[in-house]
Amino acid sequence: MAETIKTIRRALISVSDKTGLEEFARFLAGNDVEIVATSSTHKFLSDAGIKARAIDTYTGLPEMMDGRLRTLHPKVHGGLLARRGKDDAEAKKHDIEMIDLLVVNLYPFEETVARADATLELAIENIDIGGPAMLRAAAKNHKDLIVVCSASDYGAVQTALQSGGVSPEMRRELALKVFRRVSAYDAAIGAYLGRHVDKPASATKDMPPDMFAPKLRQATELSYGENAHQKAAFYVDENETQTRQATQLQGKTLSYNNMADADAAFACVSEFTAPACAIIKHATPCGVACGGTLEEAYVRAFDADSTSAFGGVIAFNNEVDEHTAAAIIKRQFVEVVIAPAVADAALKQFATKEKIKVLQSAPVSNEISWHFKSLNSGFHGFLVQTVDAGGINRKECEVVTKRKPDENEWRDLEFAWGVVRHVRSNAIVFVSDLRTVGIGGGQTNRVGSVKIAATAKEEFSANCKPVMASDAFFPFRDGVDAAATAGVTAIIQPGGSVNDKDIIAVADEHKMAMVLTHQRRFKH
Repeated sequence: MAETIKTIRRALISVSDKTGLEEFARFLAGNDVEIVATSSTHKFLSDAGIKARAIDTYTGLPEMMDGRLRTLHPKVHGGLLARRGKDDAEAKKHDIEMIDLLVVNLYPFEETVARADATLELAIENIDIGGPAMLRAAAKNHKDLIVVCSASDYGAVQTALQSGGVSPEMRRELALKVFRRVSAYDAAIGAYLGRHVDKPASATKDMPPDMFAPKLRQATELSYGENAHQKAAFYVDENETQTRQATQLQGKTLSYNNMADADAAFACVSEFTAPACAIIKHATPCGVACGGTLEEAYVRAFDADSTSAFGGVIAFNNEVDEHTAAAIIKRQFVEVVIAPAVADAALKQFATKEKIKVLQSAPVSNEISWHFKSLNSGFHGFLVQTVDAGGINRKECEVVTKRKPDENEWRDLEFAWGVVRHVRSNAIVFVSDLRTVGIGGGQTNRVGSVKIAATAKEEFSANCKPVMASDAFFPFRDGVDAAATAGVTAIIQPGGSVNDKDIIAVADEHKMAMVLTHQRRFKH
């Protein structure tokens, strides 16, 4: 049976956020609904001239422990959980009065922990106990009462009560919203405490927890996914601070592929402190370079593979200035530009090309973050790992060949190692003078990637003598031989093959320098 205002005898209201409450409560009181309210809500209603009964007169016990204990009482939960027509006699025996409408929103935990001055103690005091308990009880018994957890539903409930009534379908929808809200609330608490409460000494800080409870909210509905027939949207985890989201400064709505490529591009360029540019196509670098200025870095990255750069995503690690923006517009069609900042003069330049989407990136976070990969066929679930972060320390690397890298080679090897982890395995990166000159990846064998990078290097400059980075070891000599044929003078790679001694001997044979990092950089 649909409930109308005539069937609502008693409402319990306990809200932290009073938005919209006065109008809704005045409607209830004006239709002879008895309102029972907790302390701050009772004061709010009394100040507004709305008659309400204090919770302590309903339970027969005063609010205690600075308000920590006020609704955890059999009269409250009995009034919410009692099944009409089945539990009536027992409720009457224990003097439990039925509650027909529950209006509760929770302590502002998420807003509290987002404050700059939030402390662990303050956060814990803003963990609601009674609110979630009441909401769950009412939602479980939604067949017999109405539960409202959001001010955005006041209007719809009021309209329904005034007209045809709150239908069983609407009650179910309201109950579902409650369970989702309580679940998200608990997830926010778990995420916060997971970041701020020390784990046992036996546990490491960077191990995945036993359970993840992300609080995902749809931020943007996308026109389609990777392909036009796929539906897509962008979700944000509300447990994370919103300052970690990039801001769009210009252009049309970002597509699924735009967002994926922009994220990959900024991750790559963030490897470097000197002015740097990374041009990404289909989540793969096609040109990465450093320069004395950002404009120089861009031009060098573009020239590394101008064919592939067309229609790509460009990322910078410093503020984009007017000259850099002008250089981009002069040279290529670009989908997205992303940088930590964009000067006003640069924005004016980009504005002459309306199709360019300009993004201001979020600051790079030093907190441990997780990479999720969904499995939907042979397995159904998620693989979770820490994000591959951090570079190498030259002192921790091992030079295993007779010839050691000179300073210029060392500099290029470090640069190449920064790029190679952003290329699909088997990943090979050729670098000369802090610029990629050949990139090969996504192949099923390593020598194939070397040959692809070598071909790109020949198109760039036949006389170039690059260094090479490999994301994993060389199982056979063919990859090193192919690198020598391409003019490679030094190689950086993890090592770890059973054939390492033979591979090192091949490098010595070609008078190459070889450095082992003892750290693999796969990206599948």
